[in-house]
Amino acid sequence: MEKLQTPATKGSKLKRRLSYALKTLPSYFWQQLTKRSPIGPVHLIIAIADHFEPSSMPGNFAGYAPQDIQEQRVESWCAQYPKKFREFRDSEGRPFTHTYFYPAEQYDRALVQQIADLCHAGWGEIEIHLHHGVTEPATAESTREQLVRFRDTLAHDHGCLSYKDGDSSPKYAFVHGNFALANSAGGFGCGVDDEMHILAETGCYVDMTYPTSAFHPAQISKLNSIYECGSDLKQRTPHRHGFDLKVGRSISTLPFLIQGPWALHFDRQARNHIGRIEDGAFTAANPPSMHRLQLWKRSAITVSGRPDWFFIKLDAHGMYPTDTETVLGIPTQNFVKELISGAAERRETLHFVSAREMANIALAACDGREGNPGDYRDYRYRLYKNSSPQNTRFDQPMVVKA
Repeated sequence: MEKLQTPATKGSKLKRRLSYALKTLPSYFWQQLTKRSPIGPVHLIIAIADHFEPSSMPGNFAGYAPQDIQEQRVESWCAQYPKKFREFRDSEGRPFTHTYFYPAEQYDRALVQQIADLCHAGWGEIEIHLHHGVTEPATAESTREQLVRFRDTLAHDHGCLSYKDGDSSPKYAFVHGNFALANSAGGFGCGVDDEMHILAETGCYVDMTYPTSAFHPAQISKLNSIYECGSDLKQRTPHRHGFDLKVGRSISTLPFLIQGPWALHFDRQARNHIGRIEDGAFTAANPPSMHRLQLWKRSAITVSGRPDWFFIKLDAHGMYPTDTETVLGIPTQNFVKELISGAAERRETLHFVSAREMANIALAACDGREGNPGDYRDYRYRLYKNSSPQNTRFDQPMVVKA
């Protein structure tokens, strides 16, 4: 649903675009003037936040795909992904994987178990996605109930999610459906002003919703950042501003936010023959490329004081019918192949990580940890022991249950 404009985008197209530009352009141009890329080798910490919705149908509010289609899509993905990406490894021998943000409101036990089996075999992790408040505003009570129920189902029935030492309650990463985090889209797609407080209460430690799709009303002015909310979590849109994470300063408020890149991409191949907004999304119209990689790097999303650790949180809709072939097929395969083969020449050390691992590495940076960021994949939040990637033999054939 979040790939398209929504009823919240009221008024003229020009008005929407002007509002979006006023939010984003001042921050972007200021960053262009003040951010500096490090001179020398860098670590690229790359995660794919996949809004993984087997029910996706093309079109705005087109409804859900039939059950048999959903089953075919998931079965095909789970069978093909290991075959197509098995050869692609980062500097530590880890495969290029996705984090599957599965929609809580569309939970299907059999489908989720197939994805969980794929993840337990070393091909990613499952986290929480939620669409609500579309036809009418959601409530705090219904939101809390949905999150807790899905959190516990993923953890106890499917062996997913993570834990912090000394705490038996499951923890999770989050992406908001329709980008409307904490009622940030003018009342559409949420309705819960204190949603960030509810996320904190239910075990969410990191949000990876932003940036939105182009010209979406939920977009905020803070860009290309890893940060804590700057307002009380019970307020509406407390993440519209905040405190950038910094080496030597521990995080005081969870969840914190890891944003993906936002940039202006001047490209004559775009439909308007001028350019497009770079938002880190893998789509059929804008597949990943080495030129886009340069834009992601220039966004320089780092923990302040650790400028050589670049956090590149990318976005995909692996089950969206028009994008699946791009995300699963040749365009992304070719990109990853070129990414790996040219890394040494570009003086880059690659780390393919999950959303959880990326959050852990950011927390380690705050605590002043140095060296190889890959050493901190399990720094604070760890998978249930039977699902730990450290117990997975990546060099062995993977068996996925049907």
